[in-house]
Amino acid sequence: MAKNRKDELGKGLRALISNIDKKPQIEENQDIPTTASVSDISIKHIEANPFQPRKEFDQEALLELVQSIKANGLIQPITVRKLSEKQYQIISGERRYRASKLAGLKSLPCYIRTVEDDAVLELALIENIQRSDLNPMEVAVSYKRLIDELRYSQEELAERVGKKRSTVTNFLRILKLSPTMQQALKEKKMAMGHAKALLSVEDPTKRNHCFNQIVNQHLSVRAAEALVKSLKSDPVKPKPKVAVEDDRLSVQLRHLETKMAEQLGTRVKINRNAQGKGNIQIQFASDDMLSDIIEYFD
Repeated sequence: MAKNRKDELGKGLRALISNIDKKPQIEENQDIPTTASVSDISIKHIEANPFQPRKEFDQEALLELVQSIKANGLIQPITVRKLSEKQYQIISGERRYRASKLAGLKSLPCYIRTVEDDAVLELALIENIQRSDLNPMEVAVSYKRLIDELRYSQEELAERVGKKRSTVTNFLRILKLSPTMQQALKEKKMAMGHAKALLSVEDPTKRNHCFNQIVNQHLSVRAAEALVKSLKSDPVKPKPKVAVEDDRLSVQLRHLETKMAEQLGTRVKINRNAQGKGNIQIQFASDDMLSDIIEYFD
């Protein structure tokens, strides 16, 4: 795609639309001129946009729009491109198109543009990215498509969508989360702030533990950040040293215990750890026995 085309498209969808004061009524079988004016097009001649980045539409909000269209008609035109003499494809406004079909409209007010596939993709993606009701995964996938299919760098993309590069980077990073975590973002069970906190946990097991805590306990973003911080600050506990006693030495100590017990006439216990440290326990039943033991060692 030529650079000047990107510059033109980067100005936004409305920069491409002019002369909207005219609204000719077009008959169903009449050819529609390719202009930027608003024209009524038969809804059966309009098809959805295959480049549409949005895959899920809130059904409750869609039904509310249906009721509004039934009461007031479609106030804001959709934007389409001409594919053939009687076939048009949506560039932007698919939600309005779907609601209008449900409302029973026969035709829609449309802006008509002549745009190539790559331009349609960019227009559709950028127009959708600007919406405030997209979930983080829809934004992330849109960014990824602009980079992969239109070969934008992250710096160029950030400029196109009017965001900081760090914002674009953070959205692209959530594509590294597990499918379960991505689904939670789609279903709004957690927010972008939760995702950023999870991404700072490198260990998959610990990350999954944090995710379960966030979802099951409905943690706020701040609480999730605190959870991750506490997990990182926990010192690594050293593995306890297991005393390994040499079998040969153990036999010698037991033999020595027996020999000392016989000499002292009482029970003797020798304790020794793997480092060679230990003690000898000698039992006595009376002061006289203690005196005898002392005398033995004297």
